[in-house]
Amino acid sequence: MGRQVVGKIGRRRRVLSHNMMSRGVRTMRKIIRASYDAASTTRNNERHWQYTDAYSADAANSYGVRKTIRERARYEVGSNSYAKGIVETLANDAIGRGPRLKILFEDERRAAEIEKRWKDWITYNNIPEKLRVMKKAKTVDGESFGLFTTNPNSELDNKLDLKVIECDRITSPTLGLATSDNDIDGIILDDFGHVEKYMMLKTHPGDFGVSYGSDFAEVDPSSMIHWFRADRPEQHRGLSELTPALALFAMLRRYTLAVVDAAEAAANQSGVLKSTAPEDVEIDDLEPLDPVELDRNVFTTLPMGWDIFQMKAEQPTTTYGEFKKEILNEIARCLNMPRNIATADSSGYNYASGRLDHQTYDMAIEVEQSDAEIEILDPLFGAWWKEETLSTGTREDIPPHMYLWTDRPHADPVKEANASATKLASNLTNYAIEYAKNGHDWKTQLKQRAEELKFCAENDIPVPELAGPVDANASLIDAVTETIQESLTNAGL
Repeated sequence: MGRQVVGKIGRRRRVLSHNMMSRGVRTMRKIIRASYDAASTTRNNERHWQYTDAYSADAANSYGVRKTIRERARYEVGSNSYAKGIVETLANDAIGRGPRLKILFEDERRAAEIEKRWKDWITYNNIPEKLRVMKKAKTVDGESFGLFTTNPNSELDNKLDLKVIECDRITSPTLGLATSDNDIDGIILDDFGHVEKYMMLKTHPGDFGVSYGSDFAEVDPSSMIHWFRADRPEQHRGLSELTPALALFAMLRRYTLAVVDAAEAAANQSGVLKSTAPEDVEIDDLEPLDPVELDRNVFTTLPMGWDIFQMKAEQPTTTYGEFKKEILNEIARCLNMPRNIATADSSGYNYASGRLDHQTYDMAIEVEQSDAEIEILDPLFGAWWKEETLSTGTREDIPPHMYLWTDRPHADPVKEANASATKLASNLTNYAIEYAKNGHDWKTQLKQRAEELKFCAENDIPVPELAGPVDANASLIDAVTETIQESLTNAGL
């Protein structure tokens, strides 16, 4: 009897277990059936997603893909004034006149000596212009390369030089076909994913009479700078930053040509002749599609039974301006550039909206400058410092340093000056930072200003910004400091 009860309970447990498993399967099936609209393929969206792929970053940015895109980007920048202006503006805003080196030594005389030698070297070798070229190549081609070389003809003791080379020269000897798993189109990686060497063509592949194979040179990574924007992990070659905008540039040019054609058609005396006579009335014969010339500024007659109707431009040219604004705004977005900078036209902006739009752009410029410091300036300064110490026969560590970039001009100089004065009074900034925004050295400028104030005081020349006379016997720095403090007091800061 007891065994029968246990058997019934056991069967009941098995039934319950089976029911629970069935519900679990049904629940699992519901989870599996769950999806997203973006993951669903329908007749309406299958053509939109037909070119999606699962390639790695390097496979997606293959030799052929990068070559085609950069050639089209170069063509567009060379043919489109907006594209050319956008690239030039980016280079000027990001690099400008180049950063100024600041050595962080307590020995000011030694620091000033190093800064002067560095400035003489970058001026002689025109490094700021080369940095701007590298920035333009990074935007258009997707990547830029700089090679450390020795210039035996240099008039300086330090013979180091930087040679900017096009990315076309960094490629596999088989021109895009990888020679091994670690060959990323001329960039050879070690087993840990670090660059082991670069394969560089001795001449540009677009030059006439170039032969391949033995015309390659192996370059150590310590002698090469590779600057590009990585958009995906494990990406080793750059793609043009204008890639999303290339089709839009072409669309803008086509639409512009269509508007011009429509305007020309409307301006010309063109039309059609249409018969207005009944079918049973005899009229003058005209051949179909036969052109009829009309003289300008004269009255003329038409053949009997015919009337003329002028061609009208139905294309809505009144929307052309709005179309250009929207498409240029979309073009500039992939570069974090506001439309008024891309078009060099702020007529539709007020001051607040202009400054607000510039915040994203200014942040992008700061990020670009930070990347330039890491990828270009630090290796360049390290190579320069190595040559400096070798020439003097000393072995010194790279001194602590920083780079001071020139800010873009402010739209309202008065507000900018007040903001700088407020931050100086609150110890939120210093003279070095404020003067560096305009590419000046703070000590040089303060000494110069003190000399001017002292000269004015000695010769009874009025200085409008001063609250009172300046002691001609005061030290230079004290005179400037006193002047600044008085100006802040008068301004109520």
